[in-house]
Amino acid sequence: MNNENKTNINWYPGHMAKTKKQILEDLKLIDVIIEVLDARAPKASENPDVKNYCKNKKRIVILNKSDLADENISNQWIEYYKKNNIACLKVESNTGKGIKEVVNQIKLEYKDIENKYIEKGRTGKSIRVMVLGVPNVGKSTFINKLAKRSVAKVGNKPGVTKGKQWIKIDENIELMDTPGMLWPKLDDDVLAMHLAYLNTIGQNAIDNEEIAYSLLKYLINNYKDKIEKRYDIIIDENIDVEDNDYDQSDKILNVRDKIARKKGAILSGGRINEQKVSDMILMDFQSGKLGRISIEKP
Repeated sequence: MNNENKTNINWYPGHMAKTKKQILEDLKLIDVIIEVLDARAPKASENPDVKNYCKNKKRIVILNKSDLADENISNQWIEYYKKNNIACLKVESNTGKGIKEVVNQIKLEYKDIENKYIEKGRTGKSIRVMVLGVPNVGKSTFINKLAKRSVAKVGNKPGVTKGKQWIKIDENIELMDTPGMLWPKLDDDVLAMHLAYLNTIGQNAIDNEEIAYSLLKYLINNYKDKIEKRYDIIIDENIDVEDNDYDQSDKILNVRDKIARKKGAILSGGRINEQKVSDMILMDFQSGKLGRISIEKP
């Protein structure tokens, strides 16, 4: 495994261009945009195109899956967006925590728009909201909690939402769901790897062993205690994660191999089952079994 090669990603499926065109058309009907991000990696899961969509629209940022993220770091992100005059809320879509605050924020953001409608003699108009998010940030679960019923299809793989639909949230709010949308060019290898940690860019886009190696490297440096606790190992290697020489790579792989032996990811002859242990590390992170972890700070 060569960890220094540039990441090769199958990124932008053909249907995405059509999705983008439809969203741009639908924006004419929209008052408020909600962008759902993964609280563990807000920068990587933020579609840069959305900033352009929001030039003349109110925008609310949702840090979804906040129960899986480091709470202190999530609070730093809220302050970061606040300084940039963007409303930002933490939400746990699985439990519904934070959903009520989202509804209140939609109504608050709409106040200025409502006054303009009133001046034009248009009263009693519903607030029309568009929900955007890259695949697998939990957008459909968020929408179902917002609607208090199952209206959006939920899946554990990217690209489940197939087309737009209007969903009534209450007597004043109508919400448009959209398919998870990527952007045409992903040229930042660090952000690409962060998306891969989250399973946002789909299986087979990057080799799982490469993703798990990169994630483990980060976790050893930032959440060493959580790795030791989860896998009942002691990490005594002195690892300089900023150093990419072969010595450091060997030390990271030694930690991976300790995890494999402890969890029985072993092939005949005592060889490490690299695929199995890599999948295990990624699944444990994605499901929150490693604890609350953030991989980006503002």
